[in-house]
Amino acid sequence: MAVKNYTIVSEFILLGLTDRPELQVPLFVLFLVIYILTLAGNMGIIVLIKISPQLHSPMYFFLSNLSLVDLCYSSIFAPRLLMNFAQSKTISYAGCITQHCFFVVLVTTEGFLLAAMAYDRYVAICNPLLYTAIMTKRVCIHLLGGSYVGGLLNSFTHTSGLLILSFCVRNKINHFFCDTPAMLQVACSDIHINELLLVIFSGVIALSTFLVIIISYICILTTILKIHSSENRYKAFSTCASHLTAVTLFYGPVSLSHLQPGSMYSQEQEKISAVFYTLVVPMLNPLIYSLRNQEVKNALRKVISC
Repeated sequence: MAVKNYTIVSEFILLGLTDRPELQVPLFVLFLVIYILTLAGNMGIIVLIKISPQLHSPMYFFLSNLSLVDLCYSSIFAPRLLMNFAQSKTISYAGCITQHCFFVVLVTTEGFLLAAMAYDRYVAICNPLLYTAIMTKRVCIHLLGGSYVGGLLNSFTHTSGLLILSFCVRNKINHFFCDTPAMLQVACSDIHINELLLVIFSGVIALSTFLVIIISYICILTTILKIHSSENRYKAFSTCASHLTAVTLFYGPVSLSHLQPGSMYSQEQEKISAVFYTLVVPMLNPLIYSLRNQEVKNALRKVISC
């Protein structure tokens, strides 16, 4: 039988984080502050790297692009969430699909960028004499381009899967944005293919990028343990500490949200995890890379002194 591609509902209702009236204003203020800090922090990192010659290296090239992704990433969710607290809970079908499309592009791209940054640290610590020969500008651009292409392909797969679904009567999405599992919960057609795509594509991408990070850091740890000077060991490890923190904060919540089948899906758990990786992590990344990175702090002092 042919599958009919029809959509009865023209808009969805995003139920948001909570329906308790007494929490609407405090949460609005909290997430507004988080969004402002996210914009200021990531724009600051991008500008600082752009104007500081000492930060014109592959590591900071990837960091500036990570900040750009975080900036766009947060801007997809925060304004919509703030509108939700202002009782504007409806979103059109086209708007919901568009938000979902950009979300998958950016979350996938961030995963690839973190893997590229891990590879950069591996080359810098394990092959320092060949670092400039390996991490050329062309290689960095290829890694960056591959990250965005991977994000676009993953987004195209999941968005296409949503477009063939039918949404009939249920139009209330128990979430603050149009996430894939939440939308599958309100679909009135068969979603087994979508669940399979979610586990296979998102699972393969998440596991492959995570494996690159794990293998890179196993090699890095092995190299660091061979260094005789404790001062040099600490210096080598400190260059990776910020990246390791960012990886942990990103992969933990994302894995809980998107690498589980529908039968185990918990909407409340998903909303808590989503707040963390969509709003909190983009705010924390600039702080992590600035407070724990001596080169960034030195560049910032020089800019301020000028």
